[in-house]
Amino acid sequence: MITALRQFLNEPFVQVIVSLLAACWLTVEAIPVIINISRLRNLMKEPEARSAHSNRTPTLGGIAIFAGTMIGYFLWQPEGETHLHHLAIAGILILFFTGVKDDILVIAPVKKMLAQILASSLVIIGADLRINDLFGILGIHQIPYLFSVLFTIFIFIALTNAINLIDGIDGLAGGIGLIASMIFGSWFLLNNQYPLAILAASLSGSLLGFIRFNFSRTSKIFMGDTGSLILGFVLTLFAVKFIHLNTGAGAIIDAPILAVVVLIVPIFDTLRVFIIRIMNRRSPFFPDKNHTHHILIAQGLSHFMATCILCGITIGLTGIFLLIRNSVTTTQSLVILVCLFFVYNYVNYLLIKRVNYVDPTTAILEQQKQTKREAKARLQKIKRMRRLYEN
Repeated sequence: MITALRQFLNEPFVQVIVSLLAACWLTVEAIPVIINISRLRNLMKEPEARSAHSNRTPTLGGIAIFAGTMIGYFLWQPEGETHLHHLAIAGILILFFTGVKDDILVIAPVKKMLAQILASSLVIIGADLRINDLFGILGIHQIPYLFSVLFTIFIFIALTNAINLIDGIDGLAGGIGLIASMIFGSWFLLNNQYPLAILAASLSGSLLGFIRFNFSRTSKIFMGDTGSLILGFVLTLFAVKFIHLNTGAGAIIDAPILAVVVLIVPIFDTLRVFIIRIMNRRSPFFPDKNHTHHILIAQGLSHFMATCILCGITIGLTGIFLLIRNSVTTTQSLVILVCLFFVYNYVNYLLIKRVNYVDPTTAILEQQKQTKREAKARLQKIKRMRRLYEN
């Protein structure tokens, strides 16, 4: 009986399911405790101009996501575990402590960036996990070592921060993360990458448990920077490993395109808001409410409906690209992606025009600029009057 049970639990599919359920259960059990401690210690996020919420809310949901993911993963010693997986856990730990400190005390953006560079460098340099082949996109195949290292670090930082930027309404970052981790995890399981499959299942279970509270009215919690940093790092790890594994015979030719499509919402949204900020002569890192999820909320949609629309786009486009991937070249797929980006921007423009949406953060900034201009004009007038009086 015991032998049969052990054999049953040694099946990779069973381990994936058990890890998912265990991580979900642990997260659901941990979050109420975190909420109570946050309220007792006043570790709450105050509503601000950019907030889509009007109530003080705990922001330490990332602690539960971290705990659920780690315990779900360490339930087993999966076949094929390598130095890469150990370094990935080390990177997650670095970002966990960085995120907790930022959620409680707030740290400088430069320090957060350095933590992301350190965490990504562990797996990129330490485990040689690099994007070293662009599969013929724009005629490019092999990439020199140094450039591939810098390029992969850039991807880790860009995608991690893209996940952070879409964490603006209930369920969106968690929902996109859940979909992406399940897609990548399924591929890893089918291709005998059991450690990553179990990690993806553990992350999926934790996000599932977190989303239940993220949508709650009475027990709401945010994932905070702790959750978004970990989520962004792990999803980027999955995407880069997916691309890295799809080299050689029998590989998915347009693996980089598929990885982008799975994460299309954070990528497109980040590109769009950065372009708008630069066109408005502001820093691309200037916070505002020009994100697509803010625009959808301005249309009168609930957080749940806006999240469902954006998650639905992710699922739909992933399905379409999986169907057409054998009918088009990688370069043609890239052209389709570029066209989709223009369509995405045009739809956002139509939605803004429909309700005459004005970013309140921009309005506040313009008001501050007007106040400074008026103060400067008054000062110049006083100086002119003083010169006239002296003459």
